[in-house]
Amino acid sequence: MARPVKKPPEQWRKEILNAARELFLSKGYEGTSVSDIMKRVGGSKGMFYRCFGSKEEVMSRLGAQLFFENNPFEAVRERSDLNGLQKIRLLLKLNQADAERDVLSRQALPILKDPHILMAEIEENRRILTPLWLELLEEGKRDGSIRTEYEKELSELLPLINFWFMPAVFPASEEELRHKYRFVMEALASMGLPLADDGLRSFTENLIAEIAEKREDKP
Repeated sequence: MARPVKKPPEQWRKEILNAARELFLSKGYEGTSVSDIMKRVGGSKGMFYRCFGSKEEVMSRLGAQLFFENNPFEAVRERSDLNGLQKIRLLLKLNQADAERDVLSRQALPILKDPHILMAEIEENRRILTPLWLELLEEGKRDGSIRTEYEKELSELLPLINFWFMPAVFPASEEELRHKYRFVMEALASMGLPLADDGLRSFTENLIAEIAEKREDKP
């Protein structure tokens, strides 16, 4: 009987993430078990738990991986034909266009009920996104497209807004989510960051309807 091929831990982690990505997209997060993932990679559940603490951790790691594979901040950074505000509007559209990450992000909404996972996600967003937002906000302030005295505060606020929209974190009806969206757009505009346009509005309306339909917590 052939002995199993030994792999370094990093190789196991990479293969587990790739298998989970395929299965979450085809079967859904809830429909995929740890056993399904390890069957795909040819390993045991014990190996899974030597690499990751939980299936929730795998989902979180996938979100970060997909962001860096298709980072909208990098895509707009060298666009010399755009000012700072135009770059921010474009990166929001590019972020929306990442269908695979969008699907996984929506599947991940229920796991944010776990306060440990929620705090880890908030810290990850703060660590990664805040400096990227600050860079664009400062560029917009220099070129005059963004007129604000709150670029630092906005860079800290923007990565948190998504969590406020998640019914798993703040339960809300569809109408309440729409009201939140209008509030955020007006608040940002009053601080010198007018983000709303027809494309963003249309996408957000559809997203809110889907989130409200699938939410587990009714207000």
